[in-house]
Amino acid sequence: MEDNATTPRHRKRQARHAAPSGAGSRTVWILAAVVLVAVSVTGAIWAVRPAPARASVSAPTHPQVATDPRGASTTSTLPPTTTTTEDPLRAPAAPGLVAGRVTAVGDSVMVDYEGPLQGDIPGAVVDAAVSRQWSTGESILGQLRASGQLGAVVIVALGSNGPITAADFDAMMAVVAGANRVVFVNVHVDQPWQDPNDAVLAAGVARTPGTVLVDLQAAALAHPEWFSDGTHLPIGGPVAQLLAAAIAADV
Repeated sequence: MEDNATTPRHRKRQARHAAPSGAGSRTVWILAAVVLVAVSVTGAIWAVRPAPARASVSAPTHPQVATDPRGASTTSTLPPTTTTTEDPLRAPAAPGLVAGRVTAVGDSVMVDYEGPLQGDIPGAVVDAAVSRQWSTGESILGQLRASGQLGAVVIVALGSNGPITAADFDAMMAVVAGANRVVFVNVHVDQPWQDPNDAVLAAGVARTPGTVLVDLQAAALAHPEWFSDGTHLPIGGPVAQLLAAAIAADV
């Protein structure tokens, strides 16, 4: 299946099933998502690892300062990042990034919540496609940066379609270095790379300032009935809205 983010959504849905890939108001859903994000250990649906407040992102260098889920930090040899009290969407942008813009890149799971995400983040540029690989997403973000179109806030929802490594995470961070915030969404897929990929993402976020992890896998384990085929959500449905709102709360 070709990686084509411009395919109409109904065609994406058909293609997704052909190729392996890895009631209430909208306000109520968003409020529910925010509440769920706020609760982390005691039964949260979307467990989010917090980033250091308003920290600009630097390309990873081992070892480095990190805030882990318990608030601990490690010693760093990384050049210091700039920490500001400004909102990531209002903070000045680094060279090659567009202030106030959110860029999201993902695979077929992001297709499921693409509409709600654009609704929750007006002006967000969402590029999601079936069977997308991590390396393809990295290339897309690199091209956007080279052309001066990459947002200063980035959402990455990749890893469903093949293994990733710590080196892959670091390469992605090098592409978006200087971003005001990078939100990663981990994966839930019936493939042997699911747990290793989620471990890579958790470790990468724990050691990289300015990053956040939205834990889709935790939601899947708590509510497997939410997933139409064990991996995907009903497109634009209530749970897709919850996920989009949880992501939007962290940009």
